[in-house]
Amino acid sequence: MLDDKANRLFAGKVVRKDLVRKVKVGANVPVFVLEFLLGKYCASSDELTIQMGLQVVNDTLANNYIRADESMKAQAIVKDRGRHTFIDKIKVRLVDSDYWAEVTNFGHKNVHIPAHYVREYERMVMGGIWAQVDMRFEYDEESRGKNPFWIDRLTPIQIATFDLEEYRKTRGEFTTDEWLDLIIRSMGYEPDEMSRRLKFLFLIRLIPFAERNYNLVELGPRSTGKSYVVQEVSPYSALLTGGTTVANLFGHLSGRQKGMVQIWDVVGFDEVADLQKMPKEVITTMKTYCESGTFQRGQEAMSGDASIAMFGNTNQPVDVMVQTSHLFSPMPSVIRDDMAFIDRIHYYLPGWEIPKMRNELFTNHYGFVVDYLAEALREMRKHNYTELIDRHFSLGSHLNARDRKAVRKTVSGLAKILFPHGEVTREELEEVLEFALEGRRRVKEQLKKMGSFEYYHTSFGYTLQETGEERFVGVPEQGGRDLISTDPLSPGTVYSAGITSDGTVGLYRIEISISSGHGKLKLAGGVDGVTKESVQRAFGYLSTKKVELLVAQDLDSSDIHVEIIDLLGNRVDAEVGVAFFVACYSALRKSPTSPALLILGDMSIQGNIKPMRSLTEPLQVAKDNGAKRALIPIENKRNFLDVSAEIIEQVDPVFYGDLKTAAMKALGGP
Repeated sequence: MLDDKANRLFAGKVVRKDLVRKVKVGANVPVFVLEFLLGKYCASSDELTIQMGLQVVNDTLANNYIRADESMKAQAIVKDRGRHTFIDKIKVRLVDSDYWAEVTNFGHKNVHIPAHYVREYERMVMGGIWAQVDMRFEYDEESRGKNPFWIDRLTPIQIATFDLEEYRKTRGEFTTDEWLDLIIRSMGYEPDEMSRRLKFLFLIRLIPFAERNYNLVELGPRSTGKSYVVQEVSPYSALLTGGTTVANLFGHLSGRQKGMVQIWDVVGFDEVADLQKMPKEVITTMKTYCESGTFQRGQEAMSGDASIAMFGNTNQPVDVMVQTSHLFSPMPSVIRDDMAFIDRIHYYLPGWEIPKMRNELFTNHYGFVVDYLAEALREMRKHNYTELIDRHFSLGSHLNARDRKAVRKTVSGLAKILFPHGEVTREELEEVLEFALEGRRRVKEQLKKMGSFEYYHTSFGYTLQETGEERFVGVPEQGGRDLISTDPLSPGTVYSAGITSDGTVGLYRIEISISSGHGKLKLAGGVDGVTKESVQRAFGYLSTKKVELLVAQDLDSSDIHVEIIDLLGNRVDAEVGVAFFVACYSALRKSPTSPALLILGDMSIQGNIKPMRSLTEPLQVAKDNGAKRALIPIENKRNFLDVSAEIIEQVDPVFYGDLKTAAMKALGGP
């Protein structure tokens, strides 16, 4: 049985997880504090010993753990007795040339602390640490009794020593399945209730602790325990809720105080939506940091090892997100609209696959004291397993340098958690590699959906070196977004696309409605810049040619209302003159355009056709989103040679040389 094996091989380093929950209900202390005490007093499989140990833990928490509402009582105890030992969280700040400790629940901000503790445990200066504190009371002449509390001794609640060699060697005594279950139980969950895939998804939450500078995003429904691991499982991680500053994250310009990314192993952002409220400098500095682990503070180039984990809630089912937008849509716009930032994410964990936390998912078995697990993962950070793939596999051609780095880091992180002893079979490595490829591909697929052509290579795969066989890895929720409807459209509705000089494609639905009026153009909010100019040019031309086009009477007695809907949400400036012209003609003639048709091209004020900069990218986006035909300027005919056979098979080109021909062909004419 795994419990007996874990107790035998890791004596004193495992704890029964239901005891943690039992005590946790009555004590609002972090898990690693509880497990420190439970590991000390309840490390046994004998029920009587456990009950006695539980009594000691409860007594310790009752007598030595200060609740926030008992701060005055605790201060009075120290004053009356002259000294007292208790458990609390200590933060330190430097005021002028003196260190002052803030003892959180004790409720005093100016407690004397020996300087050597601050040097030894520099986390006290950033965010604070939990510790056992020996406090004494002594009248302070200098402050005339205002600061009478002095810390005599401070013992951080962490494993004092960790033997990595012993940990690695003992791992060899377990099978991979046993070890996987033990790690899941160490996080507090019951693996017997999970599929193998779900176990791995839980495991991926630990990668930032084992791998330096790892960027993880998990978006999913509420109550799935997204931030639990960062908050509770390790004393080496910090979870930010609410806003923060550049100085807090990356250090003060003076260099006097280090930033969180230099001090913690993992910095988590609980509600990623809060990043919207932060200064823009936070996001730009973080973007640089997520790429290289370095950042600029003043004239100094600094570096940090902290991994970044971002958590957020999805408000829609995944199938709706896949069909109507992209999987980064719950992110704040400062990140969502920044494709370069998103490209730096190593893994997108599909939070919608993780069930809401219910009783059966919590374990009653033994797992590592989380503090011991945290130390193990922390020690493994120093080692590099990124070359492990090369023993058996080579990565596919669609992976660029960033993709390869992300996949290698994920494989390395999972290998450190599952195979710290370095012994891994080809089949086991293949399973890990497929998870790594999937998480990175999910990032890339969303970038592709945002319409940027540079991200179009998403057929991620790997080759087995022995046989030369190539295998591809998909993402389970993958599905196109049929943004271009194949159903009949109402008159005045058309689809169009534009492309920037860097190959980013914008996809639009233009909707024209008509009300009685005097031939005026009414633009909805959001139609501006280049798009607005192209619409006004097209409307000017339509007004001068209304008689020739047989719409004079209708146009003179109507106002034209225009709305342009950005289907990809990437705000690409698009010249959509021809599409607008066709939409107006369709609305005025009360005749719908062909379904699943994309209209490309712009026009001058005199009605001359302006060709597209390129055809490949817009047609690729159109194909992916359901287009079956494309109306293309005749001047672009030579560009059609560059278009891939795959696109030509699915999207029929219809060429036009002038506006009247374009309108007739769009409305289903020959």
